[in-house]
Amino acid sequence: MVGIVVVSHSAELARGVAELAGQVAGPEVQIAAAGGGPGGTLGTDDGLVREAIRRADTGDGVVILGDLGSAILTIRHVLERQSNGHARLVDAPLVEGAVAAAVVASAGTPIEDVVRAAEDARGAHKL
Repeated sequence: MVGIVVVSHSAELARGVAELAGQVAGPEVQIAAAGGGPGGTLGTDDGLVREAIRRADTGDGVVILGDLGSAILTIRHVLERQSNGHARLVDAPLVEGAVAAAVVASAGTPIEDVVRAAEDARGAHKL
C-alpha cells in the first residue's frame, strides 16, 4: 500500500493533517508527519523528513506533501540524496491533498493514482 508523508513547518500542523487523513483512510495506510525544525522550533528538518519517509514506506511507494516553500526545498533535498524514485513529492494542497491521497491509497491503488488524487484535490470546490 502507498504511504503518505505530511511535511509542515509546524509539528502540530503536520501531526493534525496526518491524523485527519489517517482517520479517513483507516489504519492500513501508513501516514507519517514530519513537522518543525530542530529543538521544536518552526521550520523543517531533513532528518525528520527522511525518518517519516522510512516509516511510511511499506514497499509500494510514498507520496509526500509539503506546506510552504522551504519545506518543499527540504523535501527535494532529501529526495535528491535518496534518489531511488520510491518517494514522490506532489504539487497539491496540504490538507485536501493528504485526505484525497489517503482515501485513494486505502483502496490499494498504485502510486500514480494516489499522486493524481492528491494533485486533483487542488480543484475541489468548497462552495
